Amino acid sequence: MKIAVCFSKEDGQIFQHFGHTKFFKFYEIADGKISASEIVDVGGAGHEALADFLKAHGVSALVCGGIGGGAVSALNSAEIEIYAGNSGAADEAARLLAEGKLQKNSSANCNHHGEHHSHHEQNHGGQCGEVPKLNLKLF
Repeated sequence: MKIAVCFSKEDGQIFQHFGHTKFFKFYEIADGKISASEIVDVGGAGHEALADFLKAHGVSALVCGGIGGGAVSALNSAEIEIYAGNSGAADEAARLLAEGKLQKNSSANCNHHGEHHSHHEQNHGGQCGEVPKLNLKLF
């Protein structure tokens, strides 16, 4: 079984916005354990196109943080299981999934598409759906 985790190369954490992830960490799972892993650049694909990217790489499950309804629909069409709403270390999430301890969640939890995503520029800074905290200077 091959799984993908939205990945931040900066800190090894689960990247918190599926549609803006630049990297996935792929894991090969065998006998309830991780047998191999690799970091893959998505090459600019975004949102729904990422489902095709994952399907082309033989992925059967995705671990992510925030994800929108269009991406959920595309992943469902590609028959990729979704484990959404996760945060923390990517390797730990993959280990939990391999051991059958990660809860499947295929619900969209990102509902602000079309708005300015100022919070994703620095490793997303929070869960998708949260209001970003801005440091504004008033004149």
